[in-house]
This record gives sequence, structure tokens and C-alpha cells, in this order.
Amino acid sequence: MTQSETADGTAAPDGRPSDSGGALPPAVVCMDARSRVTAWAPGAQQLLGHHPDQIVGHHGPELFDGPMPGALSRALAEGREWSGRVALRHRDGRRVLGCDVHAAPVHGTAEDISWVLLIAEADAAGRSPGHERADDDGTAALMGWALDQLPLPVGVFDRDNRMVGASDEAYRAMAVRAEDALGRRLGEVGSAPPYRRLEQLSAEVLRTGEAIRVRISDRAREEGRGRVYADFVSPVRDGDGQVRGTSIAALDITEQDLARRRLALMSAAGLGVGTTLDVIRTAQELADVATERFADYVGVDLLDSVVRGLPPEPVGARAATTYLRVAQQSVLAGCPESAIPTGQPDLIARDSPMELALSTGRALRHRIQDPDMARWLVREPARAERARAFGIHSYLVAPLLARGTTLGLVIFLRHRTVEPFDVDDLHLAGELAARAALAIDNARQYTLQRNAALTLQHSLLPRRKPRQAAVDLAFRYLPGSSRDGVSGDWFDVIPLPGARVALVVGDVVGHGVHASAAMGRLRTAVRTLADLDLPPDELLTHLDDLVLRADLEPTGEPAPGLSRGTEAGEVGASCLYAVYDPVARTCVLARAGHPGPAVLRPDGSLDFPELPAGPPLGLGGLPFESAVLDLPPGSLLAFYTDGLVQETDGNTGFAPLRRALADPVASLEEICDAVLDASCAGPPADDVALLIARTHALDDSQVVTWDIAPDPAEVARARKLVTGQLDLWGLEETAFVTELLVSELVTNAIRYGRPPISLRLIRDSGLVCEVSDASSTAPHLRRARTYDEGGRGLLLVAQLSERWGTRHAADGKTIWAQQRLPAEP
Repeated sequence: MTQSETADGTAAPDGRPSDSGGALPPAVVCMDARSRVTAWAPGAQQLLGHHPDQIVGHHGPELFDGPMPGALSRALAEGREWSGRVALRHRDGRRVLGCDVHAAPVHGTAEDISWVLLIAEADAAGRSPGHERADDDGTAALMGWALDQLPLPVGVFDRDNRMVGASDEAYRAMAVRAEDALGRRLGEVGSAPPYRRLEQLSAEVLRTGEAIRVRISDRAREEGRGRVYADFVSPVRDGDGQVRGTSIAALDITEQDLARRRLALMSAAGLGVGTTLDVIRTAQELADVATERFADYVGVDLLDSVVRGLPPEPVGARAATTYLRVAQQSVLAGCPESAIPTGQPDLIARDSPMELALSTGRALRHRIQDPDMARWLVREPARAERARAFGIHSYLVAPLLARGTTLGLVIFLRHRTVEPFDVDDLHLAGELAARAALAIDNARQYTLQRNAALTLQHSLLPRRKPRQAAVDLAFRYLPGSSRDGVSGDWFDVIPLPGARVALVVGDVVGHGVHASAAMGRLRTAVRTLADLDLPPDELLTHLDDLVLRADLEPTGEPAPGLSRGTEAGEVGASCLYAVYDPVARTCVLARAGHPGPAVLRPDGSLDFPELPAGPPLGLGGLPFESAVLDLPPGSLLAFYTDGLVQETDGNTGFAPLRRALADPVASLEEICDAVLDASCAGPPADDVALLIARTHALDDSQVVTWDIAPDPAEVARARKLVTGQLDLWGLEETAFVTELLVSELVTNAIRYGRPPISLRLIRDSGLVCEVSDASSTAPHLRRARTYDEGGRGLLLVAQLSERWGTRHAADGKTIWAQQRLPAEP
């Protein structure tokens, strides 16, 4: 048995505890108002090794390992009760860790305050006396060292929500000393919102006993950068399960948060950039996404050729290159920090950061205080003034490169965000620019193809109103906004003999250049068949046969980049063909899978006449039928394609078109605008073709008709009647030629035709002579040989007239010849 041990395991004279493993007696220490020890219990002697004779009368702060904790000092000075865990010092100089101290004031008769300190030592597992102690005295020290050196901010708080202990990392994160934090609430340690928030959460955990996990942002004072922590606020329970305090552990997840935000930015760019095939809209989407999640200001400059859908111009061939600021966005309303308004050119000097990024093909970042930036801004007073006014401190410029071609550049600025762009931001900006450049280039190529299709489409549509007096005309063509490209909508106005006019509107199935080309072929075919003066139903029959033969023609392998569904040989279309006669004041119509016209009569009545249904062109084998409408002069006909129709009225037609035509204004051009405004609230999804015609009528002052008897002697009378009428019209200069034409046509009708025979003169844009009979036999132009007695009459007619031809009807035929009037050029 050594000098420091006794048989019963109690403390030896040097005050060290025995190895019996029994419970320690209470460690009680009494101090007076001047912090001098006045009483020393045996438990205190066993815990700290001091004999009462050696410690009574000495100052109590000498018992602590270092200075007395600030929180305990304030409590003694204020005369209030205090509890906390502190580190004490043994008589032999070693540190005693994990001692729970409870200081209670005792008020005397002279208003002096004495103090009773109850000290309890926790074992290696952190348990209070009453539990089995650790066998190894170094375990308690190890636990204390682990808490102090834990690489995570961890703090422990009592039931009053005051700090009783923390790791060194927690003190470093809060930028305070331990003595300034122990015994105080978090809101007293720091006034920043994160501290107040954590204090509120700790109070909630004390009340509910439920752990809370929260994500809180902070700003480290020594770095000036935002830090993000995942904070775990947990209850601390005693052996009976009662909540005795809380612990707060914080995990720095700044890098993970940055990675998450960058991933979210790229995800947002993938979903939000390139939603349309419009170059400027795509650039604006890039600016919107990057401003919301990455920079304080974003500007996008593109080459003018890219905006117009043309191949990009070479970059770097000149000393300075002009770009267009097509899109920009800012955290400030109106982008006041931008020196270049949207839509205006941005002249990029050769020594600018933008030109450097373009020449290197890489994203580059710059500080506003860099010497190169300062020299550049001296020559850019507008940019320099805005940089000073708004505190711009960091530039990042990334070129927009796609498929080896430079399209433009994107400029990122920071002024409200404290952190400058770093290396990770540089890589992120490069990836963002690369993705946006691909979307912009796709939009550019689409614009190029769309412009080609539009150019072809417009070249195939009527460019001016043809000369004719049957109707007044106005028309519109709007290309659709679908990303599939323009479709094959078309319309046409074809003057016909006898002062008549053909009105055509149609729609080819499909989009793009192939639909435009198919439309051009159909329009040419309609004009060719119209020149034969066929009735509308017969014309559609021939047109349907033409489309059917085009579909059946072998086309071989499709061209590269084309599927079989888009080959030029596959055509489907709808068509409406109408012929208006201003003399008879009738309109004959036939349709092939196309909606009928709207008819507004002079009395204000509007209807959508029911026409015989005809199949779309290209089906074959089904007949077409015609309908005849009697139209008073001044009637309005509206022909359109289905792109105009968006809302229908099941009883009488199409509601928007009905509303627009119900109250027409004087001008046909204004009527067209009113119809489009009523039917198309925005850019139409499909192409729209609109043709509006106001009918006229030819009266007796312009048309004269005579009946001719089947007698050769009538030829002379016919010449005399025509000569007299030309004198009345003041067209004496045309009398000689007209007499020759009338003689030949009337003679042929009498000789080869059948009665009844009629002669008609029409004075319109030209002078038309028509001879009709009941025979269906038509003459043909042929070359007469030297000794032939006939065959020269029609040759004479063809030489003397501007145009001539034959028109068949159900009751016979009409041969006509048209001359220019003398006043016409």
C-alpha cells in the first residue's frame, strides 16, 4: 500500500481519489463576497487535491484552469445563480475537464453575498456522478480535447439557452473568444440574423424536444464571402430522458451549395434557353436565366448577319467589329448600368476585353482595377461612368461559338454581388455560353431556311393586282410562326375573257421549301387550266388528276436530309376556285376540301353559303360540283385559308371573320386589317392567306348583244351594227379591225355552228368581240397550204387580236377575240 492509498479506498493525504470505484462525496466550496474560499468539503479535496488548510482563505479563481470564465464572473458580480461546465486545475497542476459547476448566492444579514459552489465531475462518457466512472482518467481529457479540436462548429446550451461549451471551430466561426461567449445567448454573442435565427430554433427545440435541421447563410468576416451551413439543432437529454439543454452543430456546405447552384443554373439553361427558334428570343432567354442565378447584369451581342439568319461574317478581319446588342437583363429595372441600348450597335475595340475573348475563343474574367481594364475604360467614357456609378467590380466575357463559327459574345457583370467571378464561375460561364451558342445557331439556321422558304413563297404569290374591271381587290399573306416553317398557302387572281375574273385560294399540306415549291407548281397548273377557260368543277378535276399523277411518279431514293414523307413528289392540297361574271352578275364556285367564302351583300346580310363538298386534291376518283351565286353589284367576297379560322360558330360560320365583316369600313385594305385583327390575336400558328373582292357589274353602256340569223347575209348587218356601236363609244379607230374579226367569227358560226347565234361587244379594259352558237364543235388554228380555199380565217383573227379563244358551255360554245383599246399603252 502506497502513501497515497488507504485500505478503505478513500482519498490519501495528497487528496487523490482511491481506486475503490465508490461514489465521490459532494464537492462543495463556499466563497465570500470577495471570492475567497471560506469552506472546503471532502468531495472538493478528492476532486482537486487541496487540503482545507491549504485552500481556505485563498481566492477561488485560483481553482480554475486559467482565468475564471467571463460568464461566471458576471454572475458573481450581479449576484445571480449560474450553471455551466468549466475546466478546473488539480493541486498537482493537471487539468480537470468536464466539471459541472452550479453557483448559488447566499444573502447574509449585512447584505453581503456568499456563494456556494456545487461541483460535479462527469466521467469519460460524459455522465454526471452517480454513474459508473471511467477507469481511464485520460478519457475525460480526450473527450475535452475532441470537443475543443472538433473540425466542426459545435455549441452546447443549457435550459436557459445560454452557451455552456463549444468547440474551437465554433469560436473561430463566430469570431469570438470563449470567455466572451460562455454563459451568453447566441443573440448576445452576435447580432447577425443567423445567430438570432439559431437562438429561436434552440428555444423551439427546448420547448418541443424535437431536433431541427436548417440551412443558414452567413458571411465570414475575414473572407468577405458568403458561407452556407447546414445546422443541426438537437435536444440534450439526461438519463431520465428529460431535455436539459440543446446542442448546435454546423456543417459548412458552401462548396456543395455552389455546385448545386451551378447545376441548377445549367438545368435552367437547358430548359429555358432555346425554347423557340428565334435568334433574339433565344439571346434574351440566356440573359434572363444568367441574371437570375449567376450575374447582376448580362448583355448579349450578336453579329448582324446572325440576327438576319445569314452565315456569320469572319471575325477579326478588321480593326474593329460591330455587333448588335440584341438582349440584356439586369437585377436593376431598365438595365441602367448598360452603356448600349437594346437593338443598338456595340463597337468592340481591338484592345477591349470583349475582343480578347473573341480572339482567344475562351471565356475570360477581369477586375475593374486591372491595368488593362483601366486603360480600356479611359477610351470608353460611357462604360467607365456607369462602372463608377453602379460599382461594377468584376467582368466576365464569353464568346458564343457553335460548330466552329463565332456568332457573338455574352458579357456578365457584377456590382451588387460582393464576390468577384472566380475560376469556377469562369468555367460555368463557358459552358453556359457554349450551350446558348448552339441554341442560337439552331435558330439562325432555322431563320435562314425560313427566309428562303418565305422568299420562294412571296416570289410565287401575286405581287400586284392584275388589270381587270370585274372586282376591286385586297389581299394579305401572313407566314405562320410554327417552327416547321411556312406552309403552302396561296391565292391568285386570273383575268378571264369576257371581262370575267377567276379568284383562287388554296393550301398545300406540309411546311418549308417543299411545300412552297409544290404550291408554285399548283398555282402554275391552275393558271394553265384557267387559260383554257374551263368551268370550275372541270378545272378541279384536271387539277386533281395532275396532283394524283405527281404523287404516283417514282422519285427514287430521297435526297440527303429528307424523309420519304417530305419528298417533292408527295403533294396534298385543298383549293377553292371561283369565276365571277360582271355581265351576268353571277359567281360560279367549286371547292376541293377547302372552306367556302364569306359573302357580304350590299344590304348588310352576311352568310357563308353551303357549297357542294369536294375531296382534297390528290385523292382521285371522286367528282367535283359547282354552285352558282347571284351577286348584286357591291357584294363582298372573302376567300381565306384555314389558318385564319380559330373560332367557329356552328350555326352560321366562323365567328371572328363574321364579326370583322359585319361592320366593314370603306377601304378593302382596312377590311383586310380588321379581319386579321379579329381572327389573329398574335402571330398565327399556321400561314394565313386572305383575298377580299368587291364585285362590279357591266351595264348597257358597256355591253351590247345582238341576235344573228343563220343567213350569210347577216354578216354585212353584223358589221354595220358593230360599226355603229363603236361610233357611239368613240372607238372609230378600232372599226376596221373589229369589222374583220366580226366577219370571220360570224361567218364561221353561220357556216359550221347551229342556231341560236348571238354577237356581243364588251367594252372593258379592252374591246371583246364574242360570237356564240349552240354547237359544241370548236375551230382550230392551222396552217393553210397554197391552194387551200379555207383555213386562213382563224389565222387572221389570231394576227389581228391580242388574245382569242373558245369557251364551252352546257348549251354550246363561244368564240371570242380581244383587242387593246387605243388609249392603252
